[in-house]
Amino acid sequence: MDKGLHFTFHVITTMLLLRGSSQAGEKNDPKMWAASKSGFGTDSRGPGEGLPTLTVTTILEDPYVMVRSAELEGYCIDLLKALAAMLHFSYKVKVVGDGQYGAVSSTGNWTGMIGEILRQEADIAVAPLTVTSAREEVVSFTTPFLQTGIGILLRKDTVSQEMSFFHFLAPFSKETWTGLLFAYVLTCFCLFLVARLSPCEWNEPKNEENHFTFLNSLWFGAGALALQGVTPRPKALSVRVIAAVWWLFTIALLAAYIANFTALLSSGSEQLPIQTFEDLVKQRKLEFGTLDGSSTFYYFKNSKNPIHQMIYEYMDKRRDHVLVKTYQEAVQRVLESNYAFIGESISQDLAAARHCDLIRAPEVIGARGFGIATTQASLWTKKLSVAVLKLRESGDLDYLRNKWWETSCLHKSRERWSPLQPQALGGLFLTLAIGLALGVIAAVVELSNKSRHAAGHVKKSCCSVFTEEMCTRLRIKENTRQSQETSGRANT
Repeated sequence: MDKGLHFTFHVITTMLLLRGSSQAGEKNDPKMWAASKSGFGTDSRGPGEGLPTLTVTTILEDPYVMVRSAELEGYCIDLLKALAAMLHFSYKVKVVGDGQYGAVSSTGNWTGMIGEILRQEADIAVAPLTVTSAREEVVSFTTPFLQTGIGILLRKDTVSQEMSFFHFLAPFSKETWTGLLFAYVLTCFCLFLVARLSPCEWNEPKNEENHFTFLNSLWFGAGALALQGVTPRPKALSVRVIAAVWWLFTIALLAAYIANFTALLSSGSEQLPIQTFEDLVKQRKLEFGTLDGSSTFYYFKNSKNPIHQMIYEYMDKRRDHVLVKTYQEAVQRVLESNYAFIGESISQDLAAARHCDLIRAPEVIGARGFGIATTQASLWTKKLSVAVLKLRESGDLDYLRNKWWETSCLHKSRERWSPLQPQALGGLFLTLAIGLALGVIAAVVELSNKSRHAAGHVKKSCCSVFTEEMCTRLRIKENTRQSQETSGRANT
């Protein structure tokens, strides 16, 4: 009995010693040191029986990976959980030690998350890590889980321009104003033509004067644009058809102008003077830069585009002043100084949504994607790629995007204003054209009816009388001048 108790005591003592040494070894594991030092580097998914355990390196960037209540959360953490559930593995998450994404240093070694994978300090990198050719040469990437590009992040008050002297023309685009001018001249000409052809506007064209001269027609059309009634007043049905359609056109046009002008004044959003990267290079008010050692920096370095080369030379010469270390530093600098940040457009959209004083310029270049990095010989690359594709097809990636990009600033931000284009008023211009055609047709019908009655009295063909009437009405000034000269000679 004493031997049995003695043996049991030795077994229990041995187990306790082995357990203590195992915990001490895990505590001293260099792979988890950076995470445990920060207080949030514990297992995100507990090791299960028979499940492989992957060490995952990542970087702190909102909303991909954030620290909340001493734990990691964010888009990439949710993505990692979904992948682990699909592929049945456990994982340990650590934050990259140098805070870098991954670039070649001056010594020729890779920094950041790429370097940790090459040094086998981590198995995979789940982060907003851009897939580039240089990185693809040393590690493998899965199918991108997010698509993005390179944009310009600005502060609204640094890009607002002074109100133009011709600011009242802003509600309509140049094409709309050109179409309006053409419609006005065409309508006035149709008024002038129809008033001369219609017998209801004058009975005796040889003796009477038609009030709808071309200048009077222009004045009539301008008065309708100002919603003012002017003379001469139309008598014939054909002229009234054109006048009514023109009045309808002007009322709808003025309503659209007033509505768009009101939206312009209330939005307070001018046309951004910095629309493209070329505009950014030409201006001298704002400094601009990007993340030091990021793929964006090397994109401009390797680009053959002259504008992109100018941007790279500017950033390279002022490297210590315009390049930032973190994304949070970039956003804060844009908020507090005359600085434009060049970076991932998808991250800039989030910054503009959460900080209502920020805005992203319209142009986006260098379409790219965020992928999961693994070692080149890893068997997990294809498995993770297939899993990412399944998450995309099931809509889970869209759900995660909406979840982490939804902020209170989204519904408060004003919609970007733009001038009214001719396409928006296409139906209105078409209605005016149909009205002008109906007016001309009505004038021809009125003149043909009178010609038919006159042909019966003078015993001529209707076509000849119609031609004579039309020539007389269109050349009334010449005929009047000739009649006046004839009467003057007779008096002499």
